[in-house]
Amino acid sequence: MGITQSIKMALRSIKSNKLRAVLTMLGIIIGVASVIVLVSIAQGSTKSVTSQINNLGTNLLTVSTYSTDVELTEDKISEISKLDGVKAVAPIVSGRVNVKKERTSSQVQVTGTNAAYSTVRDANVSQGRFITDLDVEYRQKVAVLGSSTAETFFGTDNPVGQYLQIDGTSFKVVGVMASKGSSLGQSGDNVIIVPLSTGQRVVGSTSISTVYLQGKSQEQMDYVMNEVKLALASMFPGKSDSYGVTNQQDVMDTMSSVSDTMTMMLGGIASISLLVGGIGIMNIMLVSVTERTKEIGIRKAIGAKRRDVLLQFLIEAIVLSAMGGLIGVLAGLGIGKLVSTFMSLTVSFSTTVIAASFLFSLVVGVVFGVFPANKASKLNPIQALRYQ
Repeated sequence: MGITQSIKMALRSIKSNKLRAVLTMLGIIIGVASVIVLVSIAQGSTKSVTSQINNLGTNLLTVSTYSTDVELTEDKISEISKLDGVKAVAPIVSGRVNVKKERTSSQVQVTGTNAAYSTVRDANVSQGRFITDLDVEYRQKVAVLGSSTAETFFGTDNPVGQYLQIDGTSFKVVGVMASKGSSLGQSGDNVIIVPLSTGQRVVGSTSISTVYLQGKSQEQMDYVMNEVKLALASMFPGKSDSYGVTNQQDVMDTMSSVSDTMTMMLGGIASISLLVGGIGIMNIMLVSVTERTKEIGIRKAIGAKRRDVLLQFLIEAIVLSAMGGLIGVLAGLGIGKLVSTFMSLTVSFSTTVIAASFLFSLVVGVVFGVFPANKASKLNPIQALRYQ
């Protein structure tokens, strides 16, 4: 008997017991759908975190101080900027300020920095211009607004050229930043950027505790990081606990490692459902062998070989698992879309994961279908015909 005939007989057998077939496939459906949904959510989270880290800037190093004993003065920052491999440097002062425009008032994060900030942090201007070196030098009272801040105080109007009050002082708006969304839980759009010299006066402190550095290339970042550490060690001998240098790529690698571990763990947990589904297939197929003992005896009596019986029951198991796998794939994609829509989670479907889940369901069908098929093929035709 050919493969085609065996498949037809298997489908006929499945159709004659629809409810049992559906219940048999249920474990495979749940398993495949679970693998696809959970792994897709984990991969989506990885992409989301990576995107947020990339929003912080490219080839980025962050120098932070944790003590007043370590002060990053203008001379020291200038010395760091001259290191080989450093492309640009942006010192930062920040604080919360009261901002008012007519009847609208709110507390907003103010950031004082220089012209290099837009390059270092990959911050683009959607309207107007960014802070210039002349603004810093002459302590200009100008401000660049984050997109959310601009919307809060000016609505749909163009803020460029208009004025608002920052802690009672009038500032002219010269630009509006393009929206960047949130990065690691912090909004990059609800902010006001002013010249460094002006920002120090606004927040009431000349102390610079954070400096962003941009490397010339991704390949040089480890070298640049070591250079910066050596320079800081020379500037602040014996005070290595009072400052730190963070490499953006190190943060990304750490997050990627954690996300990969989570993805594997979630995939492994979901795969257990597939194994349970496989056991369900084996149980049902064993019941089917018992129920169809007389049928097997008749087939063997009229010339069916052991191979034909083995193939028939094995194909039935594979068809069940394949149908369950296909329905599981469709269910997984559908549930993933619903999760993405209603739970605001980033879901990233992977063709590799979908294909692997489906193939695994087929393997489960083969593995757990072999034993019942083998048992059916070994039945003695005379004893099978006597079975009531």
